[in-house]
Amino acid sequence: MAAPAPSSCDCFVALPPATAAPVVVFGKNADRPRDEVQEVVYVPAARHRPGDKCTYIEIEQVERTHAVVLSRPAWLWGAEMGANEHGVCVGNEGVWTREPVGEQEALLGMDLVRLALERSRSAHEAVRVIAALLERHGQGGPCKEEPAPFCYHNTFLLADRAEAWVLETAGPYWAAQQGSRNISNQLSIGTDITAEHAGLRQRARSQGWWSGDGEFSFAEVFSLEQQPVRMEAAKARYRAGRELLRQHAGRITAETFMGILRDKASGICVDSEGFRTAGSMVSVLPRDPALPCVHFFTATPDPSRSVFKPFVFVDGLKPAPQVMSPSFADDPAKKIPRFQSKVDRRHQLYRRHEAALALMESDPVPDTPLPFPAAPGLRPSRSPCGGSGQLRVLTTPGLSSSAPLPPQEQGQKLQETLRALERQGLEAAHALLAGTLAPAPEELAELFFDCVDAEMKFYK
Repeated sequence: MAAPAPSSCDCFVALPPATAAPVVVFGKNADRPRDEVQEVVYVPAARHRPGDKCTYIEIEQVERTHAVVLSRPAWLWGAEMGANEHGVCVGNEGVWTREPVGEQEALLGMDLVRLALERSRSAHEAVRVIAALLERHGQGGPCKEEPAPFCYHNTFLLADRAEAWVLETAGPYWAAQQGSRNISNQLSIGTDITAEHAGLRQRARSQGWWSGDGEFSFAEVFSLEQQPVRMEAAKARYRAGRELLRQHAGRITAETFMGILRDKASGICVDSEGFRTAGSMVSVLPRDPALPCVHFFTATPDPSRSVFKPFVFVDGLKPAPQVMSPSFADDPAKKIPRFQSKVDRRHQLYRRHEAALALMESDPVPDTPLPFPAAPGLRPSRSPCGGSGQLRVLTTPGLSSSAPLPPQEQGQKLQETLRALERQGLEAAHALLAGTLAPAPEELAELFFDCVDAEMKFYK
């Protein structure tokens, strides 16, 4: 029996006037091998000596890197998605093109996500960083923690407070388009190309893929004539995502994107035998530079059974070891030959969520995210996640404080409790973005940690 064809990621961005407020909203599902662990890590800004070791290769380092928060497969250096202190967000998708996929170790697309975030102050600069590194070092190497190679090229969605870009690649070649939309595991830039590799069209002519006459469509020229099953399936997800953006145009909020990322009917929330949505991210980037950007991460699989927890860049951030995987002195991902054995990379939250997931799936609660403002009784001065000041802990009891219930009712109660936790996090974010909540910096520094800690307590 053949292994299930991998399904991969979906990424979205919406700019005003599609959004309900003067903000940019970014979101992504990272769809990965079913048993892969996604961790969320904060890397502070730093000054460096020459040389930067990525997943497989070492490249030239810049003098200073920006602070970043990353959602990443725990075995590698790069990231599936993330944000930096300047309000830049980047996510990547796997694609297969007419250019051969290289098994030789080079930069992964996930390395390029992190490098762009560490080295860029805007989405446009991030496009230039990725393009330059791609041309200099190439892309390639295994993208799964398994001996059998699974390799692909990449597309990227990049956003900041002002604009968004799509960057699509085929080997070292690339095309970029400025604009607001979704991407989903296929080349989608046609004739409307904002910037491109200097040798892109000559490469297409030399290979007989384009005559040189008429308009040049990057997607038509560089896409495979016979698409892999995984890319054919992505077409339906891409169309569904585009339609969901159209339906919500003018009213898009963080909750809108959370609902889209939880949509299993469209295939955007993946839950198959071989692959599933391993982590999810939604970011709100206000146009007003005086307001903070708010980034939400699940750090657990299946967003329909997970909590989006808010993260804000601030000095003195408290680490959240509950969502960081253990490290290994003899890591099989770092030894040559690679991936000859497996290690347990599950972090604390992953373990507790894993135990609760079967309970929640026994009696699922439909996803009904609330639009801002939240329902009565959820006040902006009450955030989800701890602290003794304006951000205070949620008082909804967990299962451990309730009388014994049948398993189905326990699963339903747990989901309701977790959604209440998430709603209060959204309320706090809304108040921050509206300027009606001004917590002390030390409270913001502990916000993500406290939200993770509150979620873990509800799994006891």
